[in-house]
Amino acid sequence: MINILLARLQQKHRTMKYPDGAPPPLPDRFRGRPVIDTAQCPEGCRACADACPTGALDPQDPGRIDLGKCLFCTDCAEACPKQAITFSQNYQLAARSRKDLLVARERQAAEVAAAALDAKYRKLFGRSLKLRQVSAGGCNACEADSNVLGTVGWDLSRFGLQFVASPRHADGLLVTGPVSRNMALALKKTYDAVSDPRIVIAVGACAISGGPYIGHAEAGNGAESIVPVDLYIPGCPPNPLTILDGLLRLIGRIEDDINFQLSTRNAQLPSKNP
Repeated sequence: MINILLARLQQKHRTMKYPDGAPPPLPDRFRGRPVIDTAQCPEGCRACADACPTGALDPQDPGRIDLGKCLFCTDCAEACPKQAITFSQNYQLAARSRKDLLVARERQAAEVAAAALDAKYRKLFGRSLKLRQVSAGGCNACEADSNVLGTVGWDLSRFGLQFVASPRHADGLLVTGPVSRNMALALKKTYDAVSDPRIVIAVGACAISGGPYIGHAEAGNGAESIVPVDLYIPGCPPNPLTILDGLLRLIGRIEDDINFQLSTRNAQLPSKNP
């Protein structure tokens, strides 16, 4: 027993201080929000849009990026003859509305952060939000990065956020994967088993838009084809810091650096305590 206590004292405090302190350092290979220097783009060039495997870049306006489709694969950057596309260290990618993942030229440099729930929902979920994770045909990358949040370094439970085993014990769902045909009914039944009001969080490009399986006969184009979505966290897979930042902004734990207000569906939903 004494050896265990001594080891614990030597290890000290392992849980990161974020969001009260600085975020953990990101690796050099981290790919955050893509940025396009449109001044460098040759007129009429569509090399980046043609190279994108998911159509995240608009062929008519390559300066417009759909973060919900982006795989952060760098195919566009490698195809650009002027090297006008780079991936920043900006990990704040989550959004409350699907349309706010469509980043136009004038908003590429802005900090895009998810707006918090309205006051009524923050009162309900701000201190205790239980989520049932549903892997709807995913490759387990997004699932793995979500599970990391439960480790001692991240300690998601310190914010009152927890993953639970049953949808009947949950306040909402965290969905990963493109929603394969075999998982569509399971996702709908799981959603129906969560009592109102409920929250749905789509994590990863697959859950948001279908990812590389967009339009595939055996997969839906994301969770929204089956259930309404309240928070979108893009990436392939999103970094655990991106997921945590989106969740904390959703419950109002982080409220700074929000440059625009996003629409919310929850204002019209009934209260848990009528």
